[in-house]
Amino acid sequence: MAVALQAGQYGHGAIVEQFEREIATYLGVPDMVAVASGTAALHLALLVAGVGPGNEVVVPSQTYCATVHAILACGAHPRFVEINPATLCIEADEVLAAITSATRAVVPVLYGGRAVDLSGIRDVLDAREITVVEDAAHAFGSVCGDTFVGAQPGVLTCFSFGPIKNLTCGQGGGVIPRTSLEADDLRRLRALGITQSQQQRGATTSYAVEGYGLRATMSALNAAVGLVQLQRFSTVAAKRRDLWRAYADGLHKLDAVSVVDVDVDRTVPFNCVVHVQDRDRIFEELRCSGIGVGVHYPPNHTQPAFRKWHRPLPLTERSGQQLMSLPFHPAMSDGDARYVVAALARALEGTCAS
Repeated sequence: MAVALQAGQYGHGAIVEQFEREIATYLGVPDMVAVASGTAALHLALLVAGVGPGNEVVVPSQTYCATVHAILACGAHPRFVEINPATLCIEADEVLAAITSATRAVVPVLYGGRAVDLSGIRDVLDAREITVVEDAAHAFGSVCGDTFVGAQPGVLTCFSFGPIKNLTCGQGGGVIPRTSLEADDLRRLRALGITQSQQQRGATTSYAVEGYGLRATMSALNAAVGLVQLQRFSTVAAKRRDLWRAYADGLHKLDAVSVVDVDVDRTVPFNCVVHVQDRDRIFEELRCSGIGVGVHYPPNHTQPAFRKWHRPLPLTERSGQQLMSLPFHPAMSDGDARYVVAALARALEGTCAS
């Protein structure tokens, strides 16, 4: 951070490029393109995948609304699909059933950090020129098959490095491109279509705007935070796994609660989510008791902004009425998890203290 501050240039620069190289090395991929946010990562990845007006993107309704806004920002529209309630992730058969002649991309959301393996239908998708663009905002450090999420061939993977993500830059995102040409396109798009670096622009009287672009570069300050966080990521990942297991041990004793499975041995968990009956009452009682529960997320196909693309999704709707996120942070201890589970048990019994 001191180096970034002393440089006096807080936009894109050498520290951002160092962060890109170190993330690529960690994941075992040729390149990573850092951008301003996870939402920007999705937007730019969809653009380089050729998604545009009139196209359709298959996406679960069970995701943060940012995923849908990234699709709309390309001029395309979402085709919402069902999830497996046990994982809150999409399955290959639901994807195949949802594809139409207008489908240009599929956006699996790696909810909670759990990998979504669509390799079994890749031949079908490739034959129809449909690109898989992973929303891996929750999933940095998780594993798919024999590689990290982001290292699967033929997939565009988008990470978020926001404040509460597994690896944080304070704010930021990144895209794992499939080819060097895609990497070039992503770098142009994130920098208002300008191909020259900040250093190159400062040394001349002009620059070239080669095409459409956005202001979506990552700040050097954010990259500096990310570099430090990457050095201790293995410790953070272990703490997240331990915390999820501590929760699961206690929650499995509560008959009225089902835990959303994240495949913890292969996942760096982003959160711990449960399904409970009478969720709204339980939520309110826990909040009144000082337990910071949340709901991630209300289904998007029921949102006013996306009503135009509503489809009946009974599994998603039922899950959306029952799901609740428990407090989850690597600074929490096993004892903290037991405290939350005990409070949840009291709320289920109707004896939660006000």
